[in-house]
Amino acid sequence: MKLRKFLHTVPMKLYLILAAVVLFAFFSNDFGLVDIQKTAVILAAGIDKTETGYSLTAQIAAPKGTDRTTGGTSSVEIEAEGVTVSDCVTNIFAKTGWVPKLVFCDLIVLGEEAAKEDVVASLNYFLRNEYMPDSCRLAVCEGKAGDLISSKSAIDDASSLAIGKLFSDAAVKSGKVVVNTLKDFAIDYYGVSQSSFLPYVRMADQAGSQTGGEGGSQSGGGGGSEQSGGPEKIYSAEETALFARGAMVGLLPPEQTLAFSLLKGNVFTGTVNAEDGGKPVTLTVMKNEGKAELNTKGTPRAELALKLTVRLCCRGTTAAIEDVVSDSVTPEIAESTKARLTADMRALWDNAAACGCDLFRLRRSLYRSSPREYARWKELLPAKIQADISAEVLSVR
Repeated sequence: MKLRKFLHTVPMKLYLILAAVVLFAFFSNDFGLVDIQKTAVILAAGIDKTETGYSLTAQIAAPKGTDRTTGGTSSVEIEAEGVTVSDCVTNIFAKTGWVPKLVFCDLIVLGEEAAKEDVVASLNYFLRNEYMPDSCRLAVCEGKAGDLISSKSAIDDASSLAIGKLFSDAAVKSGKVVVNTLKDFAIDYYGVSQSSFLPYVRMADQAGSQTGGEGGSQSGGGGGSEQSGGPEKIYSAEETALFARGAMVGLLPPEQTLAFSLLKGNVFTGTVNAEDGGKPVTLTVMKNEGKAELNTKGTPRAELALKLTVRLCCRGTTAAIEDVVSDSVTPEIAESTKARLTADMRALWDNAAACGCDLFRLRRSLYRSSPREYARWKELLPAKIQADISAEVLSVR
């Protein structure tokens, strides 16, 4: 009642003034939005080292038409150089007049030469940018990142979208690929282990692709790269780059990448190869239990252990009909699988230890459990300790 009485006493002129203020504010404000015609929506970025600093290749979304034949997402690649990555971004703006936006950037690729140095210097700009998603995926590539980002994909309109498919949840569960993000890589770098990993991307010509055809991507003004002049590319990321103190120190081949995934317990419905009487067989992983721990009783030792439940998926040779309808794994196959996985885990441990990469974050585990023991043993991890390795393989039936 009091509020209604008060409103009746307010002069009509004040209502009009308030209405005018609201309308003026509404029609004169862009609400923090930027005109899409003036915005460079960056889908992916490739970073390479130069003699004077850095080269940044940004893949910018360029929507196609909306009809059924021309719909989709094309891309424009803009390259700029600078003494810092931030300077490169500023030069992209200066060349094109587009305001670079990183809120949709889902992939950063480091060139091989850039990865050999402390890569956090390359990532510093992205770590500081408040609009950069923490979930942005990182990768290392063979050769130059600019060439990879600017390549013409055989399976998608933009190379970044095709590479992103390599890092899907299904790919990770297969065990063939590992994934790391900007946030997690930074946590590893600044943690006591100072070690991490990134997927290593290679590209190859698609068999039968044409050169010089009209590509889905276009060249952008002010330093854009042209994709239509070369063959279409396909990508793979079955290898894993190892990092220590921010620099790439080693590379895991595909079989060691799979062993690493199994030890992390990430694999479901992935496959492993084995032998039965000298003939190849493939098994599907139905259950994956893995661990990598540090045993500090006496002299510290690493303990790597796997327990897999598998079923027979495929044979490389003709089999009897009664064998085709059975997916159980014989003791001979289980023993062959165990021997192969044990050898791969041993090679994985030796590879990471030789590089000085604390891949399993044993120093961090020791630091959290006992700072006193950490001060005593930290210099031994991981290169100067032994590893106890075991594997158990069970059939689904």
